[in-house]
Amino acid sequence: MRRRSIIIAGLAGFFLASERSFAQQPSGQIPRVGVLSPADTDKAVTLQAFKEGLRQLGYVEGRNILLEFRLAQGDSSLLPRLAEELVRLPVDAILVDGGPGVVRIVMQLTDRIPIVSAVGGDPVVTKVVTNLAHPGGNVTGFTLGHSELNGKRLEMLRAAFPGISTVAALVNSSNANAKEYLEEIGDAARSMGVQKIVPIEVADLNELHSLKPVAFTGADGVVVLPDAVFWNHRGEIVALMDAVRLPAIYPEREYAEDGGLMGYGANAPDNFRRAAEYVDRILKGAKPGDLPIQEPVKFDFMINLKTAKALGLTIPPSVLSRADEVIE
Repeated sequence: MRRRSIIIAGLAGFFLASERSFAQQPSGQIPRVGVLSPADTDKAVTLQAFKEGLRQLGYVEGRNILLEFRLAQGDSSLLPRLAEELVRLPVDAILVDGGPGVVRIVMQLTDRIPIVSAVGGDPVVTKVVTNLAHPGGNVTGFTLGHSELNGKRLEMLRAAFPGISTVAALVNSSNANAKEYLEEIGDAARSMGVQKIVPIEVADLNELHSLKPVAFTGADGVVVLPDAVFWNHRGEIVALMDAVRLPAIYPEREYAEDGGLMGYGANAPDNFRRAAEYVDRILKGAKPGDLPIQEPVKFDFMINLKTAKALGLTIPPSVLSRADEVIE
């Protein structure tokens, strides 16, 4: 009888240990990585860059890694539910696209699953972490350095078109860094003699869809401020700027590739490739809180001369010479 009790106790201990092991490795032997994004499709160039980064590290989707995409298709109100789906699966790590606001959504659901943020503004300003070098907790990742670059974008726009005095700033007011972005561009405007910054605020995709050229009346130029929803719907924004017929500068090169006048900023796909390295390190045992949040290393300044000609605009040679690429 005593021997039977010992065996039962041993089996109970075995199943308890197995349960704990399963809790620590939620997807079994093949790691499962969640991807939370406002993108319309996993064919977006940024998400393709993440998958390419994984392939370069030896991962083959379906063989030694499982990717669970949860895409909001521009509707930010869906992100909490999609994040909850990933946490409930569960997954071994979550790649977050969209910046500190989206990271906070996931943080409210889990303090256990590692979170890797691929893009966004300063997470210290938005109080996602207290320190870039030692983020602690379950969050790490990369920024796009937007707060420092917004002033530079205004400077480039003014260098190309010195007569500009009133600039419209298109901003997603639901972006966690929106206030910071507007303050940054306001400070830059004062320092270079731009008389007025006029915020054009949209809170969601519906408001973006309903935005009309008349909203930009009185402006001499436009700065489109960084946002993941904007990036995923950049074709619509570029078309709107074509209708407005004002010189505009955008936060990434992809806008210029899709017909925007000028794009300057960090290379977002490069961030996603680098994020794959962090996911790999985490899957191999690294703690996210020990991995420093990194700033971008690759920047692009692209000018679309075809668009300039269509709008009847002339860009000075001194500005053209600064471009990494010119579309003619």
